[in-house]
Amino acid sequence: MKPEEVVGYLKDHPDFFEQYAELLAEIYVPHPHGGRAIPISERQILTLREKNRQIEGKLREVIQYGEENDAISEKVHRISLALLAATELRGVLNAVYLNLREDFAVPHVALRLWRGAIRVDMPEFGPVSTASREFAASLANPYCSGHATVDTADLFGEASAHLRSFSYLPLRDGETFGLLALASEDPHRFYPEMGTLYVKRLGDLIGAAIARHLK
Repeated sequence: MKPEEVVGYLKDHPDFFEQYAELLAEIYVPHPHGGRAIPISERQILTLREKNRQIEGKLREVIQYGEENDAISEKVHRISLALLAATELRGVLNAVYLNLREDFAVPHVALRLWRGAIRVDMPEFGPVSTASREFAASLANPYCSGHATVDTADLFGEASAHLRSFSYLPLRDGETFGLLALASEDPHRFYPEMGTLYVKRLGDLIGAAIARHLK
């Protein structure tokens, strides 16, 4: 018989070892972590223990991810409250900068707006190139990269030479009216394969809060 046929037979006859219980004590198989032979019953115990370790490891991962998501959700909740409490545009922007720096540990934040009356006293209304506007309008989701896109490095001033990872969030309420750029000296802070669900929600929240004060 071929090995596959033996496996198929045992699966089709689960009562086999009940009828031939003495075989369990007579069959010896190699130890999974050594050369000696052990009874098949002992091998079953070792296999179950290994599976149990794997399940425990996966459970720890699930718990860890759950705790991390809870922590991020709490941070999103706090910035949402801060944005709702702001009664004018400067208050909204201060809440954005403070929460991104303190809660989300983003060391460099740049924000540009190109809707409504230009406010010369606010750097957020500074000049924005056509390339940057078109780039922001093209984004369906946040864009993460290891290098600055188009001419956005200039938004970070003197720090731009030391930055190694970037994330870009379009600000829109139907049409794109701004760009929020995040950056870090850590090349692993933002990367193309990272999940952007919470980053997108942040962009949506910030965009909606700012849009209220641009009309």
